[in-house]
Amino acid sequence: MKLKNKPKSFTILLCLLSMQFTIQAQDIHFSQFYMSPLTLNPALAGATHDLDAAINYKNQWQSIAAPYKTTGASFDMRFNKKRGTGFWAVGVNFYSDKAGDAQMGTAQANLTLAYHVFLSQYSTLGAGIQGGYAQRSINYSVLQWGNQFDGMSYNPALYSGEPLNASNSISYFDGGTGLDWNYDNTSGGASVTGNNDKIANVGIALFHVNQPNYSFYGQGEKLYMRYVLHGDGVFSIANSNIALRPGFMYSMQGSATELYFGTLVRYMLKQGSKYTGAFKSSAISIGGYYRSGDAFVADMLIEYSNYGIGVSYDFNVSGLSSVSSGRGGMEISLRYVLPNPFSGGGSKAMF
Repeated sequence: MKLKNKPKSFTILLCLLSMQFTIQAQDIHFSQFYMSPLTLNPALAGATHDLDAAINYKNQWQSIAAPYKTTGASFDMRFNKKRGTGFWAVGVNFYSDKAGDAQMGTAQANLTLAYHVFLSQYSTLGAGIQGGYAQRSINYSVLQWGNQFDGMSYNPALYSGEPLNASNSISYFDGGTGLDWNYDNTSGGASVTGNNDKIANVGIALFHVNQPNYSFYGQGEKLYMRYVLHGDGVFSIANSNIALRPGFMYSMQGSATELYFGTLVRYMLKQGSKYTGAFKSSAISIGGYYRSGDAFVADMLIEYSNYGIGVSYDFNVSGLSSVSSGRGGMEISLRYVLPNPFSGGGSKAMF
């Protein structure tokens, strides 16, 4: 491809080539993974709330190229929670990703079904399956190839050297599955005013189980399966306004791996009135995460009654930082859950 700003573009190209075994074939990822449950694990449908709706937006790499933009939305809810030894949950989610000058994009919509078994008063074990339809696209018209340089300048009449049968759009069916264990002492009516939260969530998931074809050239190139191990929780300091909210995620897809871990510290700003509802609870959580070899993420979550808004920024620390000046990308998430997470009637974590 033609490099418009040769010194800077050449440096970027070298960095990207040196990182190819880290980033190749990786799926989308949100830094606020706890605000996008169905892209993390199908078994998270219904795992932590009776109803959970979220919207996510990420904008990255704007400092070095056309920005990479990722948008997502999800909704899941429980059924027959009070019947028998477990309950069903269903969920739907959608995401769209556009990358760089070529507008290489992926759009996918999924339907999820999960079942959770009560292990005790406070804990459940759930399993979920997910199926969806995806489409990948690319805009070849904006690309300029090295073979089209005639020795003096770019000549679009020259053959690019790319296969003539290349498609600019492909579609495929995609499937995933997962397991999730959840512990939540607030679901049993534990003291809210005493700030005695003990919440933990651990899961494992597998995406692209059918390994769909994703080659624009029709060469049968398969999408690698992606394995995910994740966990998070809320652990309060009793009779105080403070709680720790640690979390981690490990993902492996082909030769690409991602390790992500960190914690937020939550401070309760106001405790709502438990019976009258005249006053609404609110809290703020601030902290950071580290994506191994890639970025440090500054993260903030504000909660008010059933609503949550998360804002984070990725500070690039990889080999690309020499041209990105450390600027990675901004991410914003909005979330609504039922029941009120501060009421003591369900998970008190937004996770």
